[in-house]
Amino acid sequence: MLGDEFYRRCFVSSGSEVALSERSRETTGILNDPESETAPIFDELRGKLAQLQKVLYAQGKHKILIVIQAMDTGGKDGCVRKVFSRVDPQGIKVTSYKGPSEKELAHDFLWRIHQNVPAKGEIAIFNRSHYEDIVAVRVKGLAPQEVWEKRYKHIIDFEQMLVDEGTTILKFFLNISKEEQRKRLQSRLDRPEKHWKFHPDDLADRARWEDFMEAYEDVLERTSTPSAPWFVIPADFKWYRNMCVSQIVTHALEGLNLEFPKVQWDPSKVVVE
Repeated sequence: MLGDEFYRRCFVSSGSEVALSERSRETTGILNDPESETAPIFDELRGKLAQLQKVLYAQGKHKILIVIQAMDTGGKDGCVRKVFSRVDPQGIKVTSYKGPSEKELAHDFLWRIHQNVPAKGEIAIFNRSHYEDIVAVRVKGLAPQEVWEKRYKHIIDFEQMLVDEGTTILKFFLNISKEEQRKRLQSRLDRPEKHWKFHPDDLADRARWEDFMEAYEDVLERTSTPSAPWFVIPADFKWYRNMCVSQIVTHALEGLNLEFPKVQWDPSKVVVE
């Protein structure tokens, strides 16, 4: 099955070394056909994902947490929009994390995260996440190492607690190249309708590219666990990125053996008059 192969190629095994520059940013070699020829596969996947989510919601037993991290312009918004476009809105919740508010800073760093984890029957998607409290804090020097270093274990323990309580966790790092980021940032400058998506701080972060890569590599190596694995997704080609994520999410949901709940009464004896 394609889902198995995508899962295997993108999977970050626990304790393995990760060199993002050596991982493909275009494809993992699974699909050699162009976007136009693979579009029907993606279309079918979105339909399958919508059906699986319908059963997930009706059964009300499993919880799904999807974490998406990437550099600026990495495609987090587009990935969510494209992959989950057919999913019933009442069974999915998307939370986008920006810099913490004053109220959030008054609590522990996981406080704002915990209130948005999925309930039974839900898919919760984090567009950026608790990992910003390691990566961004580390690279930008927002707190000393003695603070953010402890957060690796805090996050592992937090995610394990969620898994123990019935949550399936899938974490995706959308791996774009520095050159592709340059093109996407320039596109935002060239098109007035995209100016709102650009901020001068984006260039400051871009100047720290290698620092961010090092921080992300540490995160992937130290927090990809059997219970909450990371997947590195080739993200220079948007269509291939979407195919990877949809294949892996569908594969994971199919592994839950979802089924509609059985009623405790005999439908054949009920008559609607």
